[in-house]
Amino acid sequence: MKKLLTTSALAAMVSLGASASVQAETKFITIGTGGPTGVYFVAGNAICRMIHKEAAEGRKEGRKHGFRCAAPSSNGSTYNLAQISQGEFEFGVSQSDWQHYAVNGTSDKVVNDEGFRAVFSVHPEPFQLIVAADSGIKSWMDLEGKKLNIGNPGSGQRGTTELLMERYGTDRDFFGLITEMTSSEHSNALCDGNIDAFTYVVGVPNSGVAVATEGCGAQIVTLNTEVEQKLIEERPFYAATDIPAGVYSSQKEDVTTFGGYATIVSHENVDPDVVYEVVRAVFENLDDFRGLHPAFANLEPESMINNGNSAPLHEGAVRYYREKGWIE
Repeated sequence: MKKLLTTSALAAMVSLGASASVQAETKFITIGTGGPTGVYFVAGNAICRMIHKEAAEGRKEGRKHGFRCAAPSSNGSTYNLAQISQGEFEFGVSQSDWQHYAVNGTSDKVVNDEGFRAVFSVHPEPFQLIVAADSGIKSWMDLEGKKLNIGNPGSGQRGTTELLMERYGTDRDFFGLITEMTSSEHSNALCDGNIDAFTYVVGVPNSGVAVATEGCGAQIVTLNTEVEQKLIEERPFYAATDIPAGVYSSQKEDVTTFGGYATIVSHENVDPDVVYEVVRAVFENLDDFRGLHPAFANLEPESMINNGNSAPLHEGAVRYYREKGWIE
């Protein structure tokens, strides 16, 4: 079986010294992320920080013009893809499965656009079912009659949860209550007893999940039945994922689930010079990038180029990768 290794804040506003090939005027770019406590928000703002670092070095070399970058919180994967398709965002973070569905036009839950382009992938992100300590929930089918948060509309979490509901044959009537809270709300709701469980697709560790595990002893449930195994067999962007014991204080045993990758997506209409400079900023400062979240610690160029990217690589990214000798 395939295996993967496994904050509300203001969006970073930073400047990037542009190369000679980039137009002299300042360009403003936006990276759609996710909820303010999630790793998508960290990833988008980490990219902006690397751009800021490049700006400082560029100013020393006399490069006075460049980009300004914002990475605001958003509703997540499918929302980001819609905004990219409409030209509102230049980049966005998306689950690898939703990138695949969007560029191939194989889901009515996400905008379909053949113009999407992959830039690079970031961290593995397992699908997690997080349950209250006293809920008695040990499997998906134990959710019968329980109060489950499936995430807000527009989030990849919501879409993947609905896929699992379909595969298990559990419609909304199966549950006692379905809620649609954002990722910044569900942990406190669990600890307050307003819900029994929530689903989340996020890198590990995550500060939002820690609110529930450290705050009220919440548990992560293993999801490794024939349902998940069949999904992995059918869909190359999924793999089995282990979350090691001890990642959170209440987690005493390894948890096996499934998941994909967080990916950075752009569009063919975005200036290749812009994409080139953003990619360059990240990879020329990859050691610094790795240090900005534990989920980034093991990132390597090869996996970032190859894992989780279903859309064609953007020509601006291709140019940089070829210069480095990483692709032909």
